[in-house]
Order: sequence, then structure tokens, then C-alpha cells
Amino acid sequence: MKIIIFGATEVGCLLATEFFEDHDITIIDKEENRTEQFDKLDISFVQGNASDIDVLRCADIKNTDIFIACTPMDEVNIVACLAAKRYGKVRTICFVSKEEYKNTLTYEKNDDYFTDVFIDYIIWPEELLTQEIFRIVTVAHALDVENFADGKARLLEYKVKENLSIVGQKIKDVGFTQDTLIVGITRNGQLFIPNGETEILVDDKLIFMGTSHSLDVLAGTFFHENEYVKNVAIIGGGNVGLMLAKSLEAMKIRTKIIEKNLDRCHCMSEELSNTLILNGDGTDLKLLDEEDIGSCDVVISVTNNDERNLLCSLLAKQLGVKRVIARVSKVLNIPLFERVGIDVAISAKNSALNEVRNDLLDNDVDILATVEQGQGEVLEIGVLPEFSGKKILELQLPCRAIIGIIERKKTVIIPTGLTEIQSGDVLIIFTKAEDAQVIKEFFKVS
Repeated sequence: MKIIIFGATEVGCLLATEFFEDHDITIIDKEENRTEQFDKLDISFVQGNASDIDVLRCADIKNTDIFIACTPMDEVNIVACLAAKRYGKVRTICFVSKEEYKNTLTYEKNDDYFTDVFIDYIIWPEELLTQEIFRIVTVAHALDVENFADGKARLLEYKVKENLSIVGQKIKDVGFTQDTLIVGITRNGQLFIPNGETEILVDDKLIFMGTSHSLDVLAGTFFHENEYVKNVAIIGGGNVGLMLAKSLEAMKIRTKIIEKNLDRCHCMSEELSNTLILNGDGTDLKLLDEEDIGSCDVVISVTNNDERNLLCSLLAKQLGVKRVIARVSKVLNIPLFERVGIDVAISAKNSALNEVRNDLLDNDVDILATVEQGQGEVLEIGVLPEFSGKKILELQLPCRAIIGIIERKKTVIIPTGLTEIQSGDVLIIFTKAEDAQVIKEFFKVS
């Protein structure tokens, strides 16, 4: 696969290092941004700005499969991706640092009037970092994880422990999180597709499909083992701190934020209803002690400064906090944080790298994933005009299968029986492997 990376940044270097052995990598940037790390890799380097069509031609955009723009400037990344998309049939991945760009560009792709020139995948690293921290804080370890629809939807599998509240309940009575579906159960080594009357037993393996965020909430609500997180302190009220607080509020976890900037505190108070917002310095040991930070289950330091995050984390540890999570801007600093006793050191850049890695997986076949040693399959099937307007409950599928996700113009829908499918939708369907071919044939033209 031929990949062009626009931006000789730390992220660009991480991407090139990750993929150069298996793919043909070309870096585009100014010569002065080229570092010795790039010279150690077997890659090509084209000098210039990828917003310039002549530079793209020089980099052989016409024969490129993936174009990734990851410079520090959002506007430059956006223009470069649009230029690449117009010139060649290439998948574009654009890094942005502002929520408004992420929302606007995603909205444009969802609009009924968008043209063929659009950006395929928008990556906002801070959002990915927030989601990863949230999972670390609240989500028990899953047996299996599969990502779909550019990471907006997932499949997760959990084993039922005897101490869980769902043991002995029928699925219809549990009240699983909105935007999640239980699509399969493995019991005594055998996979089957359940219905609302199915009773959940100890040692069952439950397979769920849903939006990424709803599955995070589901796991935190139903699948904790032993220790529950009851109260969290966040140091730093930037984008990550605010998004984390919103997610923790939704799970009714007691949350407090310490933020140095008074104006930012006022802004957060308008968006948060059950979070204690403290105007102060997270490196002030007296403040931390007065606010009883030591009694928190988790302290998360997510300022934009590595040194400050390290100091805040060490102070929290000194006060007796059970678990400390620190944001690290420079990936090379992660080992240092871990060596001095920080429980989890996590980088937005690493989160973004993982997301690109998932995106490059070869998903050009109609089987997206297999589960339980091949007993179950996740199928990707496009909806033909013959099925447009039909409700899911009207389909009368020839064998047991569950439509877990509908992709519609880059949006994700977790359907119910009353959901109507439309021509052009992409259905992500869970079924047993022995029934997969029957399901595929059902959705073909008669």
C-alpha cells in the first residue's frame, strides 16, 4: 500500500516508523522540518506543502492509497486533504486540534448535498485520548474488541462473573445501555443468538454491538469486577478535562476538576451540572490536601504540560491516591512517567496512532470479523433498492441474525425493529458462521 504522510512531526514520525516496513511511505514537508529520525527509515521525502497540487503530483498522489495530513495547522491539513481527494482516488485522514473542525467536517460529510470531494476520516487526538482514559477508568477488560465504522461503533465480549447483578435475569429485564445490542452468547463453548427471553447465566460470554461511547458506559455499569470507581479528581479543565467530566457525570461518578484559569472555570460551570469545579493550581499541595484528594479512587492530570502533569501526579501519589493517570504530550516521556510510579501514562499521539492502525486494516471483504474461534461472523452488507423503506422487523430473515449497526452517510445508527433501512445503507450483521452465506444471499438482488 502506498501512503503519503504530510507533516514531519512527532505524529508523522510515529506513523512512518509504524508502517514503513510493510508499506511504501512518502513524507511531505519543508526540508528544515526533516529530522534524523526520518533518515533512519526506508522512506521517500518530498519537499514542499501538500496543499500545492504540483507537490502532490511529485509525491505520486495518483497512485496513492492513503493520504494522512498531520501538520500542527488544522487549516493546512484540511486544504491538503481536499486537494488530494480531488486529484486522486485516495482515502484521506485529517488530523485536527479543534472540536469545531471535527464537528463541521463530519457534518459536511453527512449532508445530503456533499460532493465527491470530502475528507474520509477526521481524527481529533484529544477526543481519542479522552475515550481511552474513560475506558481505563471505568471499563473492565473485554475478552474481544472489534472496531467498525471508523471507530464510531464496536463489538465487545465479556464473561459473566457470579457476583454480577445481571446473573439470572432475562435480557429484556436487564435494561442494558441505550444504543447497545446483545447479539450473541457463548455457553458451554457453543455460540447462539439470544432473544429477550434468554436468561443470563454465570460463565456466559456476552457479545455486544453498539456505539463506542455507549459500550464504554455499558461496561462501566455492568461489568466491573470487585472495585468500583466512585469519585475522581481531574487536574486541568481543557478539552480533555471537560469531556471526561461529562462522561463521568453520565455514569454518576462524583467528579471534581481543578483548573487554574478562572474564565475557563466559568465556561465549564455552564456545561457541567454535577461536577465540583475548583479554581486553583493542581501543583498546590495545600489545596490538594484541603480538598481531600487523597481519598479519590482516581486522579487524572490532563494539563497541556508534561512537567506539570508529572508533578501533580506525584503529589497525588504522595497523598495516597489509589490510581493516578497522567497525560503525556511527548511520547518519549512515557517511560519516565512509568519509572517514577505513575500508574498510567497516556499520550494523545499514541491514541491517534492506534486509530490510524485500525483504519489501515484490510476490510475490503464482506466479513468484517470472526468471533469465538470462527463460530460467529460479522458481515458488512450494502442495502440494495429492493429493500429500501423496509422496517427491520419486516425483513423476515431466513435464519437467526441481528443487524447490530447501520452506517448511513458516515453516521452510525443502532437500530430497533421499527428502524427503516434505506438504499445505500451499510448493514453490519452478526450471525453464526454456518448461516453467513444464507444471509448474504438474502440481501442480493433476486
